[in-house]
Amino acid sequence: MDYLLESCTLCPRHCGVNRLSGELGVCRAPASLLLARAALHHWEEPCLSGSRGSGTIFFSGCPMHCSYCQNHAISDAQYGKEVSLSRLCEIFYELYKQGAHNINLVTPTHYVPQIKTAIETVKKEGFPLPFVYNTSGYERLETLQMLDGLIDIYLPDFKYDKPETACRCSACPDYPEVARTAFAEMFRQVGPLQFDGELLTKGLVARHLVLPGHENEAKSIISYLYHTYGDDIIISIMNQYTPIPPLSNDPLLGRRLSDEEYGCVVRYAESLGIENAYIQEGETAKESFIPDFNTEGV
Repeated sequence: MDYLLESCTLCPRHCGVNRLSGELGVCRAPASLLLARAALHHWEEPCLSGSRGSGTIFFSGCPMHCSYCQNHAISDAQYGKEVSLSRLCEIFYELYKQGAHNINLVTPTHYVPQIKTAIETVKKEGFPLPFVYNTSGYERLETLQMLDGLIDIYLPDFKYDKPETACRCSACPDYPEVARTAFAEMFRQVGPLQFDGELLTKGLVARHLVLPGHENEAKSIISYLYHTYGDDIIISIMNQYTPIPPLSNDPLLGRRLSDEEYGCVVRYAESLGIENAYIQEGETAKESFIPDFNTEGV
Protein backbone atom coordinates (compact mmCIF):
# COMPACT_ATOMS: atom_id res chain seq x y z
CA MET A 1 0.00 0.00 0.00
CA ASP A 2 3.02 2.32 0.21
CA TYR A 3 2.59 3.33 -3.43
CA LEU A 4 -0.62 5.16 -2.46
CA LEU A 5 1.45 7.52 -0.31
CA GLU A 6 4.10 8.23 -2.95
CA SER A 7 1.73 10.55 -4.79
CA CYS A 8 -1.11 10.86 -2.32
CA THR A 9 -4.61 11.35 -3.69
CA LEU A 10 -6.49 9.60 -0.90
CA CYS A 11 -8.81 12.55 -0.35
CA PRO A 12 -10.56 14.86 -2.85
CA ARG A 13 -7.83 17.49 -2.45
CA HIS A 14 -5.59 15.41 -4.74
CA CYS A 15 -2.40 16.95 -3.35
CA GLY A 16 -0.13 14.38 -5.02
CA VAL A 17 2.61 14.83 -2.42
CA ASN A 18 5.12 12.10 -1.60
CA ARG A 19 4.37 11.45 2.05
CA LEU A 20 6.96 8.68 2.15
CA SER A 21 9.70 11.26 1.58
CA GLY A 22 8.30 13.64 4.19
CA GLU A 23 6.22 15.92 1.98
CA LEU A 24 3.01 17.18 3.57
CA GLY A 25 -0.29 17.82 1.83
CA VAL A 26 -3.39 19.64 3.03
CA CYS A 27 -4.02 17.02 5.74
CA ARG A 28 -0.51 17.71 7.15
CA ALA A 29 -0.21 14.02 8.00
CA PRO A 30 3.05 12.10 7.60
CA ALA A 31 3.20 8.62 6.14
CA SER A 32 3.40 7.08 9.60
CA LEU A 33 0.31 6.66 11.74
CA LEU A 34 -0.15 9.56 14.16
CA LEU A 35 -2.72 9.08 16.92
CA ALA A 36 -3.95 11.65 19.44
CA ARG A 37 -6.24 9.53 21.62
CA ALA A 38 -7.67 6.02 21.96
CA ALA A 39 -10.30 5.64 24.66
CA LEU A 40 -13.93 4.86 25.42
CA HIS A 41 -16.24 7.69 24.41
CA HIS A 42 -19.73 7.98 25.86
CA TRP A 43 -21.08 10.94 23.85
CA GLU A 44 -21.60 9.46 20.42
CA GLU A 45 -25.13 8.64 19.25
CA PRO A 46 -26.83 6.20 21.69
CA CYS A 47 -26.80 3.34 19.17
CA LEU A 48 -22.99 3.62 19.10
CA SER A 49 -22.08 4.56 22.68
CA GLY A 50 -24.50 2.13 24.32
CA SER A 51 -23.87 1.55 28.01
CA ARG A 52 -20.09 1.03 27.85
CA GLY A 53 -18.92 3.52 25.24
CA SER A 54 -17.56 3.60 21.71
CA GLY A 55 -13.88 2.76 21.33
CA THR A 56 -12.73 5.96 19.65
CA ILE A 57 -9.34 6.32 17.96
CA PHE A 58 -8.51 9.90 16.96
CA PHE A 59 -6.11 10.22 14.04
CA SER A 60 -4.08 13.43 13.80
CA GLY A 61 -4.37 15.55 10.68
CA CYS A 62 -7.41 16.33 8.53
CA PRO A 63 -8.13 17.01 4.83
CA MET A 64 -10.86 19.56 5.68
CA HIS A 65 -9.53 22.18 8.14
CA CYS A 66 -12.92 23.74 8.81
CA SER A 67 -12.58 27.24 10.19
CA TYR A 68 -14.69 26.34 13.25
CA CYS A 69 -13.12 22.93 13.97
CA GLN A 70 -13.45 21.83 17.59
CA ASN A 71 -10.57 19.37 17.14
CA HIS A 72 -8.20 22.04 15.87
CA ALA A 73 -5.66 20.90 18.48
CA ILE A 74 -4.92 17.84 16.34
CA SER A 75 -6.23 18.66 12.86
CA ASP A 76 -2.89 20.13 11.73
CA ALA A 77 -1.06 16.95 12.80
CA GLN A 78 1.13 19.01 15.11
CA TYR A 79 0.24 16.73 18.00
CA GLY A 80 0.05 12.98 18.38
CA LYS A 81 2.10 9.86 18.90
CA GLU A 82 3.54 7.81 16.07
CA VAL A 83 2.46 4.17 16.18
CA SER A 84 3.12 1.08 14.08
CA LEU A 85 0.51 -1.05 12.34
CA SER A 86 0.98 -3.76 14.94
CA ARG A 87 0.41 -1.22 17.72
CA LEU A 88 -2.83 -0.06 16.03
CA CYS A 89 -4.04 -3.66 16.05
CA GLU A 90 -3.14 -3.93 19.74
CA ILE A 91 -5.20 -0.80 20.45
CA PHE A 92 -8.23 -2.44 18.80
CA TYR A 93 -7.95 -5.33 21.24
CA GLU A 94 -7.30 -3.07 24.24
CA LEU A 95 -10.48 -1.10 23.56
CA TYR A 96 -12.37 -4.38 23.16
CA LYS A 97 -11.12 -5.56 26.56
CA GLN A 98 -12.20 -2.23 28.09
CA GLY A 99 -15.76 -3.00 26.99
CA ALA A 100 -16.09 -0.93 23.81
CA HIS A 101 -19.15 -1.70 21.71
CA ASN A 102 -17.28 -0.86 18.51
CA ILE A 103 -14.02 0.55 17.14
CA ASN A 104 -14.62 4.14 16.07
CA LEU A 105 -12.02 5.51 13.61
CA VAL A 106 -12.17 9.31 13.80
CA THR A 107 -10.86 11.40 10.86
CA PRO A 108 -9.28 8.35 9.19
CA THR A 109 -9.25 9.34 5.50
CA HIS A 110 -5.55 10.09 5.12
CA TYR A 111 -4.62 6.77 6.74
CA VAL A 112 -6.94 4.44 4.83
CA PRO A 113 -4.15 2.18 3.43
CA GLN A 114 -2.78 1.49 6.91
CA ILE A 115 -6.26 1.15 8.43
CA LYS A 116 -7.28 -1.30 5.71
CA THR A 117 -4.30 -3.52 6.50
CA ALA A 118 -4.92 -3.35 10.25
CA ILE A 119 -8.61 -4.25 9.95
CA GLU A 120 -7.87 -7.11 7.58
CA THR A 121 -5.31 -8.43 10.04
CA VAL A 122 -7.61 -8.49 13.08
CA LYS A 123 -10.65 -9.71 11.16
CA LYS A 124 -8.67 -12.74 10.04
CA GLU A 125 -8.07 -13.40 13.74
CA GLY A 126 -11.80 -13.25 14.45
CA PHE A 127 -11.97 -9.77 15.98
CA PRO A 128 -15.61 -9.45 17.11
CA LEU A 129 -16.41 -5.73 17.16
CA PRO A 130 -17.86 -3.68 14.30
CA PHE A 131 -15.71 -0.93 12.81
CA VAL A 132 -17.04 2.62 12.53
CA TYR A 133 -15.68 5.05 9.92
CA ASN A 134 -16.20 8.51 11.44
CA THR A 135 -15.64 11.07 8.68
CA SER A 136 -16.32 14.61 7.50
CA GLY A 137 -18.05 13.19 4.43
CA TYR A 138 -15.35 14.66 2.18
CA GLU A 139 -14.26 11.35 0.74
CA ARG A 140 -12.86 10.18 -2.58
CA LEU A 141 -14.89 7.36 -4.12
CA GLU A 142 -11.83 5.23 -4.91
CA THR A 143 -10.61 5.50 -1.32
CA LEU A 144 -13.95 4.38 0.09
CA GLN A 145 -13.97 1.43 -2.31
CA MET A 146 -10.78 0.18 -0.67
CA LEU A 147 -12.81 -0.35 2.52
CA ASP A 148 -15.65 -2.35 0.98
CA GLY A 149 -16.45 -5.25 3.28
CA LEU A 150 -14.26 -3.95 6.11
CA ILE A 151 -16.34 -1.10 7.55
CA ASP A 152 -19.57 -2.04 9.31
CA ILE A 153 -20.90 1.40 10.21
CA TYR A 154 -20.34 4.66 8.39
CA LEU A 155 -20.66 7.81 10.50
CA PRO A 156 -20.25 10.71 8.05
CA ASP A 157 -21.04 14.38 8.40
CA PHE A 158 -23.03 16.09 5.70
CA LYS A 159 -21.73 19.58 6.38
CA TYR A 160 -22.80 21.79 3.49
CA ASP A 161 -25.35 21.89 0.70
CA LYS A 162 -24.09 25.13 -0.86
CA PRO A 163 -20.67 25.42 -2.55
CA GLU A 164 -20.28 28.97 -1.24
CA THR A 165 -20.72 27.83 2.37
CA ALA A 166 -18.27 24.97 1.83
CA CYS A 167 -15.77 27.38 0.31
CA ARG A 168 -16.11 29.95 3.07
CA CYS A 169 -15.93 27.48 5.96
CA SER A 170 -13.65 24.75 4.61
CA ALA A 171 -12.13 25.96 1.32
CA CYS A 172 -13.73 23.08 -0.61
CA PRO A 173 -16.53 24.33 -2.90
CA ASP A 174 -16.87 20.82 -4.33
CA TYR A 175 -17.99 19.45 -0.94
CA PRO A 176 -21.74 19.04 -1.72
CA GLU A 177 -21.10 17.05 -4.89
CA VAL A 178 -18.32 14.99 -3.30
CA ALA A 179 -20.42 14.21 -0.23
CA ARG A 180 -23.41 13.01 -2.26
CA THR A 181 -21.19 10.59 -4.18
CA ALA A 182 -19.48 9.43 -0.98
CA PHE A 183 -22.79 8.85 0.83
CA ALA A 184 -24.08 6.74 -2.05
CA GLU A 185 -20.99 4.55 -1.90
CA MET A 186 -21.12 4.20 1.87
CA PHE A 187 -24.76 3.17 1.74
CA ARG A 188 -24.04 0.72 -1.08
CA GLN A 189 -21.46 -0.97 1.10
CA VAL A 190 -23.41 -1.29 4.36
CA GLY A 191 -27.06 -1.16 3.31
CA PRO A 192 -30.06 -0.55 5.59
CA LEU A 193 -29.72 -0.39 9.36
CA GLN A 194 -29.07 -3.56 11.36
CA PHE A 195 -29.26 -3.73 15.15
CA ASP A 196 -28.40 -6.06 17.99
CA GLY A 197 -30.86 -4.88 20.58
CA GLU A 198 -30.36 -1.10 20.78
CA LEU A 199 -26.84 -1.19 19.34
CA LEU A 200 -26.21 -0.55 15.67
CA THR A 201 -24.14 -3.30 14.08
CA LYS A 202 -24.32 -2.21 10.45
CA GLY A 203 -25.54 0.83 8.58
CA LEU A 204 -25.10 4.55 8.11
CA VAL A 205 -25.62 7.39 10.59
CA ALA A 206 -25.60 10.77 8.84
CA ARG A 207 -24.65 13.72 11.02
CA HIS A 208 -25.40 17.36 10.38
CA LEU A 209 -24.08 20.05 12.69
CA VAL A 210 -26.45 23.00 12.36
CA LEU A 211 -24.40 26.18 11.97
CA PRO A 212 -25.62 29.53 13.30
CA GLY A 213 -27.51 31.41 10.62
CA HIS A 214 -27.63 28.37 8.33
CA GLU A 215 -30.93 26.77 9.27
CA ASN A 216 -32.23 26.84 5.67
CA GLU A 217 -29.15 24.97 4.50
CA ALA A 218 -29.69 22.46 7.30
CA LYS A 219 -33.26 21.90 6.10
CA SER A 220 -32.04 21.32 2.56
CA ILE A 221 -29.51 18.72 3.72
CA ILE A 222 -32.04 16.90 5.88
CA SER A 223 -34.54 16.89 3.03
CA TYR A 224 -31.95 15.47 0.64
CA LEU A 225 -30.92 12.72 3.04
CA TYR A 226 -34.47 11.68 3.86
CA HIS A 227 -35.78 11.75 0.32
CA THR A 228 -32.74 9.79 -0.88
CA TYR A 229 -32.38 7.18 1.88
CA GLY A 230 -35.62 7.35 3.85
CA ASP A 231 -35.52 5.60 7.20
CA ASP A 232 -32.85 3.17 5.99
CA ILE A 233 -30.34 5.50 7.65
CA ILE A 234 -30.29 7.50 10.88
CA ILE A 235 -30.09 11.29 10.64
CA SER A 236 -28.40 12.92 13.61
CA ILE A 237 -29.26 16.62 13.88
CA MET A 238 -26.66 18.28 16.11
CA ASN A 239 -26.84 21.57 18.03
CA GLN A 240 -23.40 21.42 19.65
CA TYR A 241 -21.68 24.06 17.55
CA THR A 242 -19.07 25.69 19.77
CA PRO A 243 -17.44 28.91 18.54
CA ILE A 244 -13.66 29.03 18.84
CA PRO A 245 -11.65 32.19 19.71
CA PRO A 246 -10.34 32.92 16.17
CA LEU A 247 -13.96 33.37 15.03
CA SER A 248 -15.02 35.68 17.86
CA ASN A 249 -15.64 38.57 15.42
CA ASP A 250 -17.44 36.52 12.78
CA PRO A 251 -21.08 37.71 12.63
CA LEU A 252 -22.41 34.16 12.25
CA LEU A 253 -19.78 31.62 13.29
CA GLY A 254 -18.67 33.73 16.25
CA ARG A 255 -21.80 32.84 18.21
CA ARG A 256 -23.63 29.75 19.34
CA LEU A 257 -26.66 28.35 17.63
CA SER A 258 -29.84 29.75 19.13
CA ASP A 259 -32.63 27.55 20.49
CA GLU A 260 -34.95 29.14 17.94
CA GLU A 261 -32.69 28.22 15.01
CA TYR A 262 -32.26 24.64 16.16
CA GLY A 263 -35.95 24.26 16.97
CA CYS A 264 -36.84 25.45 13.48
CA VAL A 265 -34.67 22.72 11.93
CA VAL A 266 -36.03 20.01 14.23
CA ARG A 267 -39.64 20.98 13.50
CA TYR A 268 -38.89 20.78 9.79
CA ALA A 269 -37.45 17.28 10.19
CA GLU A 270 -40.54 16.24 12.11
CA SER A 271 -42.75 17.64 9.35
CA LEU A 272 -41.06 15.32 6.86
CA GLY A 273 -42.09 12.31 8.91
CA ILE A 274 -38.57 11.10 9.68
CA GLU A 275 -38.63 8.20 12.13
CA ASN A 276 -34.93 7.37 12.48
CA ALA A 277 -33.35 10.54 13.82
CA TYR A 278 -31.49 11.88 16.82
CA ILE A 279 -31.79 15.37 18.20
CA GLN A 280 -29.81 16.96 21.01
CA GLU A 281 -31.16 18.60 24.11
CA GLY A 282 -29.54 20.49 26.96
CA GLU A 283 -26.20 22.27 27.07
CA THR A 284 -24.28 20.33 24.44
CA ALA A 285 -22.48 23.37 23.04
CA LYS A 286 -19.74 23.33 25.63
CA GLU A 287 -16.04 22.81 25.27
CA SER A 288 -16.29 20.13 27.97
CA PHE A 289 -17.67 17.82 25.26
CA ILE A 290 -14.42 18.13 23.30
CA PRO A 291 -12.12 15.19 24.16
CA ASP A 292 -8.86 15.78 25.94
CA PHE A 293 -6.19 14.99 23.36
CA ASN A 294 -3.39 13.69 25.56
CA THR A 295 -2.40 10.49 23.72
CA GLU A 296 -4.41 8.47 26.23
CA GLY A 297 -4.48 4.81 25.22
CA VAL A 298 -1.91 5.31 22.44
